[in-house]
Amino acid sequence: MKTWKDRVKGDYSDIRGVHHGIRGGKTLAQAEFELKIAAEKLKVNSVRTGLYQAQWEKDPEGSEKEFLAYVRLLAKYGMTLTCNLASGNGYFDYHALTEEEWDKKRAYLAAMVKLLKNEPNLLMWDAYNEPFCNEYLYGVKDKDPEEYQRRYAIIRADLRKQIEILRELDDDTPITVGHEKAEHLESTNDLVDVIAFHDYLTTRREVEEVYQYAARCGEEWGGKPVINNEMGCIGRANPYEVELQMCDKYHIGWYIFCLTIEGFWGPLHGIIYPDGTIRDPSIVAAMFGLYRNRSESRILPQGNREQYAQKAVNRVKQALAIRGIESLFLKKEAPLDEILDAAENCINILESCEIVPMDNPPSVQLFRYREMPEEKRDRNEIRKFAYEQARILMEYYSLYD
Repeated sequence: MKTWKDRVKGDYSDIRGVHHGIRGGKTLAQAEFELKIAAEKLKVNSVRTGLYQAQWEKDPEGSEKEFLAYVRLLAKYGMTLTCNLASGNGYFDYHALTEEEWDKKRAYLAAMVKLLKNEPNLLMWDAYNEPFCNEYLYGVKDKDPEEYQRRYAIIRADLRKQIEILRELDDDTPITVGHEKAEHLESTNDLVDVIAFHDYLTTRREVEEVYQYAARCGEEWGGKPVINNEMGCIGRANPYEVELQMCDKYHIGWYIFCLTIEGFWGPLHGIIYPDGTIRDPSIVAAMFGLYRNRSESRILPQGNREQYAQKAVNRVKQALAIRGIESLFLKKEAPLDEILDAAENCINILESCEIVPMDNPPSVQLFRYREMPEEKRDRNEIRKFAYEQARILMEYYSLYD
């Protein structure tokens, strides 16, 4: 049997990966649209995804055909595949697998090896995603440490057996396990060819400690490659920028969770929307090694250096002013498009100077108003909107008549 040194190709620090796939009803055409953006604009070169046993068993032939089409789509855009074969996330209960269950498991693993082993872009097998991240374990972790250790040992034994079966079936392709916590790496460090950890910690100190620990694990096992194959969550105080900068510092390949902002994970994860637009430009910048300046050398933007903020505020005042009286009971007001133009003048300073929060920028509402048919526009609402943009700008720069 070969050793890990015979299987791995380099240190995998060149991996610029994302999580993606065709689950949830995504068509191959939509997947290709997203992957084309990932490859050509984001320079992504690898994808972590999988075809799980339960899905395969429902329709072996159909699921294999669909998955193989996706894998070859990755190859079309120059992307390698880290193929995930199981996940521990859904366990509310667990038991050591029976012989019958192992027979089914072996049949599934054999089918996946047969399907993919000769695909030139198969980079590695991820035997198990986060095997110890589930309610079965976390439900007793704090309440009953001894029970936690007993349950942990059951999953650990089955995890290791699955890796051993996979190795029997394929002695050429590197194997890894994407572990949720650094403390779980011990369960498979001796069996895997590539050490993989996930990180969703909340401070730079905690994050860096995980990278240092994982690097030590690689060194202790003779220099095994180390990668981070899942990271980034804006809802867990785990900025993509921080993770990517840490990968850069420690020369570690990465897989971002996930490529597309959509579905259940949309509010917390993702780089691009299905139409190719983005939510946070700092993620894209960090993917190319460009990070926000947080030092004392930073230069604050000055939206009124040339009095453009003052001019923008004055423009709103003029747009909201009464233009004259057409008759005793009829006043002349500016067209709504003129008011929206004045509001946009303010918004373009507010947003470009990042004076307003950019999670829901005011230009979103501006676009809504512009797209509305004239008969559905509410004049008072639009006036208040324009006034509010001018007010924020005026107060930020202390602008007075």
